[in-house]
Amino acid sequence: MRNGSRPVVRRSPNGGPLSLWPLLPALLLFRSSAADLQNTAPPVTTAVPTTEIDAAAATSVHKCCGPDEVLAADWCRNANSTSHRPWTPEFTASNEDEAVAGLKTLPASSVSYKLVTGFPNCKNRQKWVVYNYTGSSDRLVLYPNGKLRHYVLKHQQHTNEEQQQRDYIIDHERYFDYEQEFYCLDKVIGIDSPDINAQVAYICTPPIPSQWTDTDYVMRRVVNPAGHAIAITWLLLVAIVHFVLPQLRDLIGNMVTTLAGCMIVARIADIVRIFVEYNGPISYLTADAFLYIFTLGSFFWLNAMGYYIWRTFKSRNVFLRITDGRKYCYYSLYVWGCTLTMGGMALFAHLILDSSTDNINRNYSPHPSSTISIEGAIGWLGIAVIFVPVICTILVNLFFYFSTKTVIERMSTYGQIHHKMKYSFGMFSKLFAIMVVDLTLFIFSWIQQDTLFYLHVIFNPVQAALVLYVTVIRPKRVKFLLRKACCYEQCLLPCCRPKETDVQAGTEWGEEMMAFNTADY
Repeated sequence: MRNGSRPVVRRSPNGGPLSLWPLLPALLLFRSSAADLQNTAPPVTTAVPTTEIDAAAATSVHKCCGPDEVLAADWCRNANSTSHRPWTPEFTASNEDEAVAGLKTLPASSVSYKLVTGFPNCKNRQKWVVYNYTGSSDRLVLYPNGKLRHYVLKHQQHTNEEQQQRDYIIDHERYFDYEQEFYCLDKVIGIDSPDINAQVAYICTPPIPSQWTDTDYVMRRVVNPAGHAIAITWLLLVAIVHFVLPQLRDLIGNMVTTLAGCMIVARIADIVRIFVEYNGPISYLTADAFLYIFTLGSFFWLNAMGYYIWRTFKSRNVFLRITDGRKYCYYSLYVWGCTLTMGGMALFAHLILDSSTDNINRNYSPHPSSTISIEGAIGWLGIAVIFVPVICTILVNLFFYFSTKTVIERMSTYGQIHHKMKYSFGMFSKLFAIMVVDLTLFIFSWIQQDTLFYLHVIFNPVQAALVLYVTVIRPKRVKFLLRKACCYEQCLLPCCRPKETDVQAGTEWGEEMMAFNTADY
C-alpha cells in the first residue's frame, strides 16, 4: 500500500472480515456474457404508444350514462349500487343487407371501440326512446362501424324466442338506421321486464326530406291528377257544346259527345288509381275495369264514326229515310254491345283464367316501395283481352281513312251532305291520330322508365286540349253557333260578336236564314 495507507477491511455481520475472493469467478463469467449480448442486440428505437393507435382506429360507441353507470327510471345510477354490471356493447356479425342481420353477435372484445358518454344533442329533431328486451316489438342492432339499426318486429310481447326470431327475419325490411352522434345506448333497469340484459336507446329522428323536392312524387301525385282534372274540364266543354247546341245534335255531334264522355269516365277512374293507399282490392279492380272498358268504348265510338263517314261516301243514295236519332240507337247497340262483351270477357279472364296471383304494377318507379304489385289490379291476361279489340279497331279505322280519302280525291262534284261529311272526315282523321298517340304513350308508360311515364302525364291534358281544338275551336261553323247563342249583339266584348266571315261560314250548311234571324232552328 502506498503512503502507508491501510486497506479498508469490510466486516461481516458476525464481526469477521468479508472476503470477495470466492465470488470472483462468477463476476468474470457475468461480465463476458453481458458483452456478448451487447454485441448481438438490435439498435434501440423509439416506439409510438399503442394506446394512441387504438384510439385513432377504434369505433366510437355512444353510451348514455357514465362507464360505470346504468339507466334507472331516466336517471344514471352507479352499477355497484344496483347489483347490475355495467353495459358493454354487443356487435352483430352479419352484413347489413342480410335477412338475418342482427341474429349473430360478436363479443365486445373482438371489436376495437371506445365509449363516448352522454345523451345525443338532437337540436331541432325529436328525441325518441326505444327499449329492447325479450318479447319486445323492437330490436336494436349495433354494427362494428358504429351504426345503430332499429328493427320493428311483426308481433309484440312474444316470450317465445323462436317466434320472435321468425318475425324478425320476415320483417327485416322494416328498419331505421342512425349514425353516430344521433343515438346513445345503455343498460336499463326498472322496466316491466325480467330481462337483465334489457337495453335502451335514445335516438334522434332523422330529418324527413320534403316530398315536394322529389320529382317522382310531384309528377305522380301532383302533376298527374292535375293534368287529369284539366283534361276532364276540356272534354266536358266539348260534350256540353255538342249537347246543348241543337244544330250540333246530329249523328256526328252525338258521337262526339259520347266519345268525350267515355274519355271523361276513363280519366276519373285513372285518378282513383293514382292514390293506391286509399284503395282496397275491390275498389282498385273497379277503377281498373272502368278505365279499360271506357277506353275501349271510346275507340269503338271512333270506329263507328269512321264507318258512318265511309258508308256515306260509298253510298250512291245519301238521302236515306231514317232519322239521326234512330241511327244513333243502332250505332249505340253496336258500340256498347261490343264494349261490354269484351269488358266482361276481360274480367272473366282476370278473375277465373288468370292463375298468376302476382300482378305487375304498371306505374314503375326506381323506388323499391313502388315496385310492389298492387292487389286488385287487372293482370296482363285481362289487359290483352281489352287491347286486342282496340288494335283491331285501329286497323279498321286505317282502312276507313285511306278508302274515304281515295273516294274524296276522285270526286269532282259533290252535294251539300258530302260537303258536310268532308269536314266530318277531317275531324275524324285528327281525332284518330290524337287517340292513337295517346294510347301509344299510355302503353309505353307501363315500361320501367320514369321518362316515358312523365311523357304520358304531360300529354294527357294536351290530348284533351287538341280534342277541344279539333271539335270546337277550329270548325268555323261551331264558332259561329257559339257566338250566335252566347253573345250576338248583347255581348259586352265586341271581339266575341259574330263577324261577316262567321256569317258566311254558317251558310256552308244552309244556315243563311238563321244568320239573318229569320228562322228558328
